[in-house]
Amino acid sequence: MNGTTRRLMAGIGLIVAITIVATGIDLIRDANAQPASASDLGQATQTVTREPSTTDPNVVQALSAAFRNAAQSALPSVVSIEVETARQQATRTPFGLPFGFEDNRDPGPSRGFGTGFVFRSDGHILTNNHVVAEAERVTVRFQDRSQAQATVVGRDPNTDVAVLKVERNDLQPVNLGNSDQTMVGDWVVALGFPLNLQGTATVTAGIVSAMGRSLNILGRSGGAVAPLEQFIQTDAAINPGNSGGPLIDLNGQVIGVNSAIASPTGYFSGYGFAIPINIARSVADDLIRYGEVRRPQLGVGVRDVSDVDRDAFNLPDLSGALVSEVTPDKPAAAAGIQLGDVIVAVDGTRIADSGRLIELLNNTYDPGDRIAIEVIRNGDRRTFNVRLDTFEPAVSAATRPREARTSGVSRLGFRAAEVTPQIARSFNLEASSGVVITEVDPRGAAAGFVGGGMLIERINGQPVETVDDLETIASGLDAGDVVTLIVQRPESGGRTIINYRLRD
Repeated sequence: MNGTTRRLMAGIGLIVAITIVATGIDLIRDANAQPASASDLGQATQTVTREPSTTDPNVVQALSAAFRNAAQSALPSVVSIEVETARQQATRTPFGLPFGFEDNRDPGPSRGFGTGFVFRSDGHILTNNHVVAEAERVTVRFQDRSQAQATVVGRDPNTDVAVLKVERNDLQPVNLGNSDQTMVGDWVVALGFPLNLQGTATVTAGIVSAMGRSLNILGRSGGAVAPLEQFIQTDAAINPGNSGGPLIDLNGQVIGVNSAIASPTGYFSGYGFAIPINIARSVADDLIRYGEVRRPQLGVGVRDVSDVDRDAFNLPDLSGALVSEVTPDKPAAAAGIQLGDVIVAVDGTRIADSGRLIELLNNTYDPGDRIAIEVIRNGDRRTFNVRLDTFEPAVSAATRPREARTSGVSRLGFRAAEVTPQIARSFNLEASSGVVITEVDPRGAAAGFVGGGMLIERINGQPVETVDDLETIASGLDAGDVVTLIVQRPESGGRTIINYRLRD
């Protein structure tokens, strides 16, 4: 420990001690300790106040400088993101994706705001998937107050990561850290544009309060087919608008991408969550290179080991990842891994829990890699050689569903997309092709008449097989025209006819 570090620790200890005395907090030494009387407290306070201050100004300055230097090294790379979208997105609680939206009740697109940071000097910018998932227009504003229109290079609902591109090659990228080395108790700083506060980015500080946190929000937020959640939890304030901003350490290196908050109100109330940068970096590299994410697939569902599992399967301890589901015709099943096996090591690396297995596979291996998986089966250790497969991308560069354009379809009062396997699963559709209603504008002409998941067969007697068909038909309609839809209902698969009139 060098001299500067010792002075910092001494200063922090002194500040904590002074705070305890000033606020009247009792330190209970054991279970039999009794609270001090009022007179005792008064006397103790007098005794302490007579002690001369020994705070070293250099320690305070050094502590401030550590935070200041970290923030200033990353701030030039932080950007504000404004998104125009055809629908309004609500914040989810108690665990929400904090993308801020204006409450725009007027006709036309809603505007949302988020944060991002320069990932590469050639114009690639990292942010959250939920910031740009519904974007029709993306504007990036830099710290020098210049701005540029951005295109979405790719996005991944499974990790809530997205990559944007602006036509500039003079940008200063952030310094990327190693989130695997981040530990509970480390100081961290969050940068971003909360609550649509423009100008310079807002800086908040806190500590890492947990690692590897799973919130089960990506699977509920839409589009995730194989959610990967290993969030860094922090008490640095994160609010709507912070989404996609960097979480940095005191060296100014990015260790996470701010993504979610735990709050009953939709605003910061103690906990924020960031995607580890090692996960985000791997996803971003795939999106830039391929336009989609190529994740290795083992073909099992896993969960943590319980004390009952330990007794039932004759396990030495509670470590490992219990195989709770085996997918037929996938690598694990082909190699001989069975339901009830407990995975304890991969290529010699110990597996402490299910989260560690998922993180290791995604951060270390590629589809097609061969790995050695060690399991415990009924008390015996066995090793299986497995060649990893690949997950179907949640959003594929080749098969990304084409969203209906707003020029014609928006006046119908809903949004639609061509059926993909993912969309079919989301709406429990038997169909493998066609056009399905994905969302209904609650203030639009179709509200109360149609619903999400309805498969469109015909509009005004004309067949609808693609989004382009829908656009062509809708573009020929005017305000006041009657719309006659023949659709299949998602619940029963039965066909029905719906009539409504377009509005001005």
